[in-house]
Amino acid sequence: MDEWVKLGNEISDWILDYANSNNISTLVVGVSGGVDSAVTSILCAKTGLHTVVLNIPINQSESQYELSNKHIQYLHSNWDNVTSHVINLSETFLAFDIEVGEYKSDLTLANTKARLRMTALYHFAGLLNGIVVGTGNKVEDFGVGFFTKYGDGGVDISPIADLYKSEVYSLAESLGVIQEIQDASPTDGLWNDGRTDEDQIGATYEELEWAMEEISKPSNAKLTNRQSEVMEIYLKLNIMNSHKMHPIPIFKNTKR
Repeated sequence: MDEWVKLGNEISDWILDYANSNNISTLVVGVSGGVDSAVTSILCAKTGLHTVVLNIPINQSESQYELSNKHIQYLHSNWDNVTSHVINLSETFLAFDIEVGEYKSDLTLANTKARLRMTALYHFAGLLNGIVVGTGNKVEDFGVGFFTKYGDGGVDISPIADLYKSEVYSLAESLGVIQEIQDASPTDGLWNDGRTDEDQIGATYEELEWAMEEISKPSNAKLTNRQSEVMEIYLKLNIMNSHKMHPIPIFKNTKR
């Protein structure tokens, strides 16, 4: 059996085992039109459990919106345990934007979009005895912290969080993710100017994977100028976003 097919089966079995062990009957996944959510939603569908996929546009570009819908159609054509909904939160977001007035920034509004989506996902999970399934990969979740705290980071399980982005792409190919999604530039879809993940981070996922691996092993090799730049980007984000990747600090009462 192909190693990626085998890995996909193992992850789906892991999801199913977790759900069964916790009396969960529904898996809820936000589908963005990106490769991470496409892979995750297929892995959920393969469990045979009721899988609810949500397309949650908030002033989304037409191309991202349509990619999400195309993937949802692909799911429906292959698994009869999948149901889907489009929950357009553009007006909800606009109301929030107006209400906070001048007290905002582009970054806080981008994070607000992610948190509104999280709220919608948990709404459906609560209705259907479900859990929210995360779509973050290893670089995002444990390398540079490229996610919104209590937004796309607000999940119950993370089935692909130990996979590098390159591994997600290999898994996507084995699972038959539509080629348009595999070819699309990764983006979180939270910015009005359509900036990609690479635009925001300043490095590709391939470069970040290199940095994440390099930092974990002793090496006296001389780095190129670009490698030095990437390592600086990686370390800066890793430190700056460490609060997202570590448990919430708790004051310990030692007087008991």
